[in-house]
Amino acid sequence: MSSVLLVEDDENHASLFIRSFGEMNMGRIYWVSDGEEALDFLLHRGRYVDSTTSPRPDLILLDLRLPKMDGMDLLKEIKRSEDLRSIPVVILTTSKNRHDIRNAYLNHANSYLIKPLGFNKFQELARTVCTYWLMWNTLPPVSDAPDRSAAENASVA
Repeated sequence: MSSVLLVEDDENHASLFIRSFGEMNMGRIYWVSDGEEALDFLLHRGRYVDSTTSPRPDLILLDLRLPKMDGMDLLKEIKRSEDLRSIPVVILTTSKNRHDIRNAYLNHANSYLIKPLGFNKFQELARTVCTYWLMWNTLPPVSDAPDRSAAENASVA
């Protein structure tokens, strides 16, 4: 079962996304409201030390305008980390600023989505994002260990 880390400081936006995600029954969503808390969750620090209650997410949905640590700074930290960089990060923000879009991709965001206005459009976006990233997309393996069958096939050839 999939897990998603939602990094969003707007409680209304978070509630909409959590509700939409829950209706799809695709896994578990974890919500944190600032960049520092997200980093603690991802690195299993502080109250997130137990990896059974704060597992490695299959997808990170990241707002850019966050308290304590800005979303762009968090993105940079995630993509610098050898342990975290393979987790897809989707920017989910209200910013249409070309500079923000460019910087997100330069810092290896996997997608950049602008939050739509209105409940129905927001719900449609949430469903589409989760369906694509968690059902259709092939996520990277958690471990970098080589696939045994591939290694066996290489030795046979």
